[in-house]
Amino acid sequence: MRRTTTIVAAGMTAAALTVSACGRSADTGGAAAGQTGAAVSTGQATGTITVWAMGAEGENLPKLTKDFEAANPGVKVQVTAIPWDAAHDKFTTAITAGKTPDAAMVGTTWMGEFASSKALDPTPAQIDKAAFFQGAQKTTEVGGTSYGIPWYVETRVLFYRTDLAKKAGYDSAPTDWQGLKDMAKAMQTKTGATWGIGLQAGGEGSWQTLMPFAWSEGADLTKNGGTAYNFDSPQVLKATQYYRSFFTDGISNKSAPATPTTEPDFVNGKVPMFISGPWMMSAVEKVGGAGFKDKYNVAPIPAGSAGSSSFVGGSNFVVFKNTRNRDTAWKFVQWLADPKVQAKWYTISTDLPSVQSAWQDPALAADKKMAVFGKQLETAKAPPSFPTWEQAVKGLDTELEKITKTGADPAAGLKTAQQQADSIGTGL
Repeated sequence: MRRTTTIVAAGMTAAALTVSACGRSADTGGAAAGQTGAAVSTGQATGTITVWAMGAEGENLPKLTKDFEAANPGVKVQVTAIPWDAAHDKFTTAITAGKTPDAAMVGTTWMGEFASSKALDPTPAQIDKAAFFQGAQKTTEVGGTSYGIPWYVETRVLFYRTDLAKKAGYDSAPTDWQGLKDMAKAMQTKTGATWGIGLQAGGEGSWQTLMPFAWSEGADLTKNGGTAYNFDSPQVLKATQYYRSFFTDGISNKSAPATPTTEPDFVNGKVPMFISGPWMMSAVEKVGGAGFKDKYNVAPIPAGSAGSSSFVGGSNFVVFKNTRNRDTAWKFVQWLADPKVQAKWYTISTDLPSVQSAWQDPALAADKKMAVFGKQLETAKAPPSFPTWEQAVKGLDTELEKITKTGADPAAGLKTAQQQADSIGTGL
């Protein structure tokens, strides 16, 4: 469904593909206060490097690395594809044994854990951190030091049925919280929708749907100078109260099945709005069939008092400290951050570029729905890179389920989640 453009990268040297730091102001890039990796030499890359990547990215990456090899004659990039469900254990085992690859794709929520184990090499100064979406760049930073680059990104926006919206009396998407709730209710009363909007009623990962509202209120998930969790702030509380109201008012289903039925429910009009990422475009269009792409649209998260924000995810690319070919490993990572290479990777994988200028490529610029994701990425945020994040956020997910499904008091639930997070600590 997307227009693609082939970018020929062969013939470019690694040096030419380096993301330039020229013109960078002193306050750009979050790693300024931390450690900076040693510079990488100019000229072509040499030798062999080993690279690990997960899932479909691991399977598709060799299609891209051949261009790096062509640009650097004699270089060999050996890619190992790893299943996502085995990746974390494989990395931790390799770190303990001192047998990590030279470079690797790493999940954003693993950065704190791996950096605190002293396994990662700090990002060299010549990589311009300001080239990336700010929220994505933050996912590489642990304790003020950047490790690697944001490789690709994703964010969440509002999906809505435009045909049903018109039936409900709306010609455009809601832009604020009250507008979202009013439109969702109108979808029920005027179009026959069972539920106005599909929201996750607690459980694993539900924080990812709540936090765009909290960040839109100016919430910060850390306090005390970034040294502690901050789950029970007034901003998170306000967002949680708003989120809860969709369930208590019967606009969202608090008894949704464990296995999501988002695509068919969206197509048949049972649930005409939901919040999700770019992968859902092809998913709903596949279920909807020919012409369905003209029956829906996407829009930024409705704004709170601090504007519109969302969750930024994706994966980073890092270099491990015990690499035997650091120079080429970093040149490869630099190359992955070149805007043209990022645009070509999108045509191969549909992964969204982390480098802002890559969005000017016709493959992305011509897609109006995709442009909404690009705009949302400008203000999207990520959770803190604490080694204990995944453990601490489980408590928040559990409390959200009590709040949405039983109507439990949001303030009490967030206080409990905060106490659990405090007892776990940040791990730094």
